[in-house]
Amino acid sequence: MTPKKLTITDLENVYDQLADAIDQAPESQREKFLVKLALLSAEALGDTEQFNQLTRAALLDL
Repeated sequence: MTPKKLTITDLENVYDQLADAIDQAPESQREKFLVKLALLSAEALGDTEQFNQLTRAALLDL
């Protein structure tokens, strides 16, 4: 089974939605929001190793 790939337009929409959601969250709760989003995303992904790889990739070049 080939994994779904997002188009550039889809990624732009995801970025916009994420940026808007971060702005909506109270500043003191933004970290908690991002953790909740990561956990929900991991559950939807259903693959611990892939999530771990994505976590490591996200840490690069911060």
